[in-house]
Amino acid sequence: MANDKSAPEIRKIGLIGFGEAGGLLGEGLVKAGLWVTAYDIKCHDADALASLEQRAEAAGVLLAASLEQAVSSVDLVVSAVTASSAAQVAEQAGPLMRAGQYFLDINSVSPSTKTHDRNAIESAGAAYVEAAVMAPVPPYGLHVPMLLGGTQAQAVSAALNALGMRTRAVSADVGVASAIKMCRSVMIKGIEALTVECLTAARRYGAEHEVLASLAETSPGMGWTEKQPHYLISRVAEHGRRRAAEMREVAETLSDAHVDPVMALATAKLQDAFVDLMAAKGVTYPKDQAFDWPSFIDRLRD
Repeated sequence: MANDKSAPEIRKIGLIGFGEAGGLLGEGLVKAGLWVTAYDIKCHDADALASLEQRAEAAGVLLAASLEQAVSSVDLVVSAVTASSAAQVAEQAGPLMRAGQYFLDINSVSPSTKTHDRNAIESAGAAYVEAAVMAPVPPYGLHVPMLLGGTQAQAVSAALNALGMRTRAVSADVGVASAIKMCRSVMIKGIEALTVECLTAARRYGAEHEVLASLAETSPGMGWTEKQPHYLISRVAEHGRRRAAEMREVAETLSDAHVDPVMALATAKLQDAFVDLMAAKGVTYPKDQAFDWPSFIDRLRD
């Protein structure tokens, strides 16, 4: 990689998006000794503002009143929004940034969207670095593994790792890191969707124990008769809408490579349908107790 290897000095960070990922990263960065400010579109929602303020105060993060306030005086901007909002955020943040600042795009979007975001940021002189987050942010927090890409990826990786993060530069070209994550998601989120479909039907027939025993015999070590099915179905129950949006980005990634995204689109459809069914039945994800897939599936039964 032909990157500039001199690590930038990062003391102030601006977060765009203060959801689950942004909140955990912000808390970790504050603990690492950095000054962190955050802006979230929900700051303009009177019903959501009080909760945002409480979370920010608990994390030691300063809540910004505007996007401009969040990005104007920081060394590094971290974009942690939904896949559907990533491009718009880059377009809005770009003109507010200047040379010497860095924009770290951790959103789960296609390589073409990352390229669009890079152009929006670098048109104003700031440096763009893509990041592919390779595991759920909880329970890792600041230490969640990330792959970085872009001409400044190696330098920014060194700076972030010095703060306690776990990043690795994989390419000087924007899009490669994202492609790694998108292609991986075909498998990871596809397995989640298959598990929902397989075990929902098995439960309806009273055949789940034999099905899981057979899966365990075929693929020993995957935990089919232990925690694995609970975990896989819980991911769809808790984050199905967001994961469906990511799978549509995966479909775009595959289409750009002239691969028909049959499985990616089917996965997105199932995830959306599962969340729709939860809403129709008035069933919510049980955040305060262990997830039990059979009882959860029973609650969704017609």
